[in-house]
Amino acid sequence: MPKVSPELLSILRCPVTGSPLVQEGDELVSTDAAPDGEKLRYSIEDGIPLLLPPELLAAANAATSGQHDSKA
Repeated sequence: MPKVSPELLSILRCPVTGSPLVQEGDELVSTDAAPDGEKLRYSIEDGIPLLLPPELLAAANAATSGQHDSKA
């Protein structure tokens, strides 16, 4: 499980709620709930927190999965 340093965790904030984040396993979790009542979860990949709101994360994943290397 990649650990986020305490120094970095102390300055990170949820991009939706603005609340501090806490690490739970391989994810960072907002300390305040979003408007829908759910606490937001953000994955950590290769030690880097992916702090994209859920709707943007889905779009980013779709865009990268559709890309391929093309050489002219």
